Amino acid sequence: MAVKIRLTRLGNKKRAFYRIVATNSGTRRDGKPLEMLGYYNPMTNPIEVKVDTDKLKKWMEIGAQPSETVKSLLKDYLK
Repeated sequence: MAVKIRLTRLGNKKRAFYRIVATNSGTRRDGKPLEMLGYYNPMTNPIEVKVDTDKLKKWMEIGAQPSETVKSLLKDYLK
């Protein structure tokens, strides 16, 4: 089964907070992740994104594919 890097939702109603996680592609959105790589908080101004680059590189080398949303966040974050 392929490994994906994607967001998992936390927080209350209308106060979303997301973790960036590595997980199997078949698991549900809020299922148990293989590893937490960082977080994304859209409720702050400016938007807060924190990623552990060492863990991210490790998973990318193994072959994990980021989702479109994570790809755009990383593109903006890793400038």
